Amino acid sequence: MADVEKKDTVIIGAGPGGYVAAIRASELGQKVTLIEKSDTLGGVCLNVGCVPSKALIQAGHRLEQAEDGSTYGISTKSATIDFKKTQEWKQTKVVDRMTSGVQMLMKKHHVDVVNGEAVFLSDTQLRVMPTGEKQFMSTDTGQTFEYNNLIIATGSHPIQIPNFKFEGRVVDSTGGLNLPEIPKEFVVIGGGYVGTELAGAYASLGAHVTIIEGTKSILPNFAKDMVSVVLKKLKKKGVDVITNAMAKKSEQDDKSVSVTYAVDGKETTIKADYCMVTVGRKPNTDTLGLEYTKVKLNDHGQIEVDNQGRTASEHIWAVGDVVPGAALAHKAFAEAKTAAGAISGEKTANDWLSVPAVCFSDPEIATVGYSEAAAKDKGIKVKTAKFPFAGNARAVSLDAPDGFFRLIYTDDDNKNVVGAEAVGPEASTMAGEMSIIVNDGMNVEDVALTIHPHPTLNEPIQESADIAMGLPTHV
Repeated sequence: MADVEKKDTVIIGAGPGGYVAAIRASELGQKVTLIEKSDTLGGVCLNVGCVPSKALIQAGHRLEQAEDGSTYGISTKSATIDFKKTQEWKQTKVVDRMTSGVQMLMKKHHVDVVNGEAVFLSDTQLRVMPTGEKQFMSTDTGQTFEYNNLIIATGSHPIQIPNFKFEGRVVDSTGGLNLPEIPKEFVVIGGGYVGTELAGAYASLGAHVTIIEGTKSILPNFAKDMVSVVLKKLKKKGVDVITNAMAKKSEQDDKSVSVTYAVDGKETTIKADYCMVTVGRKPNTDTLGLEYTKVKLNDHGQIEVDNQGRTASEHIWAVGDVVPGAALAHKAFAEAKTAAGAISGEKTANDWLSVPAVCFSDPEIATVGYSEAAAKDKGIKVKTAKFPFAGNARAVSLDAPDGFFRLIYTDDDNKNVVGAEAVGPEASTMAGEMSIIVNDGMNVEDVALTIHPHPTLNEPIQESADIAMGLPTHV
């Protein structure tokens, strides 16, 4: 066995949490070693998740626009798509560019990147084994590190359900993003963020999509009136949404896959070119050797941490999908900076209330803070003020008037904003301002006095505040 190498700060995982933690820790004077088992940096998000999925969504929007510009008086010949070129663009111009950028950032910040799979030996030591065929060739293979502090940022992986093994024409979200062709018939099991986004993308690209969702609604974490706007657009694209449905089994050959589901005990089988399963993700914690440390896991396999990301071990921290909370890249970014700062002795802390939740559906959804129902569950008396995008000049000029913006504020003299919600065109771009409003504890008068340029899609934020003040302008 090789000698033990002394390290200052070690980070396991080079996804959004890991590489951002590496950058911030280096900026704060720590000597950083980043361990990643994949050949590329950036994790699921940059390689096979949030970034390439948005590229595919954009391609779908472009095709729809090219096919029909009659609203604007524009006539075009029938649009066609070379999906092989689309996939090549997604990979080389988007994914490869972003991951190579992360590689450059590691060099810029003098982060030592080690390729391999890490396993804990104790609270202060770990073993890094090479991935692939060389992993078990010799007992001398690998490196042993002893560290002062360590951040776990190993991310998560898709959940596989019984009778839907990920192979052939049954794929997870990674496979769904990298299909070799646009399916004529596409079944999506799971109507959460990922399922709804990719269902909409492939519907825009020309596929007939069927969403099978186990609960009573797709996107169950969002308010019903917001989801109804997305459902309306999905149905316009020809998407079939089947709720309260249990996926039972799949059978496939080299040309198709048959999916059987049950609603109220009645089974139905549909045939498709591909079936994508997106029913959630599990944290990557079960192969790390955490049993050799003081780190504690909850019942979901997530690592228990305090508001700085500190685990039960004084030397180990954790961020991102491996800790409780939504599996969001920007949440991991924030937690990474907090943990790196805490290691350097800064008085940092995470504020999960102001973390935006965004679904890149059509139209997009963005929420920050408490919903009306969540606020009431917390015993907070609230009121709401809502402004429709149909009254926004920019949205109307984009031919995207569906949806609304809503403020949730306290039912008292202060009228402090505790939540904000948007469903409509480019709602994701509103989320940053929404987060500032909630995080800073602004009241509706503060928001109403914030001058927004005209015509822009952010104006409904100010308009809703005017409504809350009892002084509506454009409704």
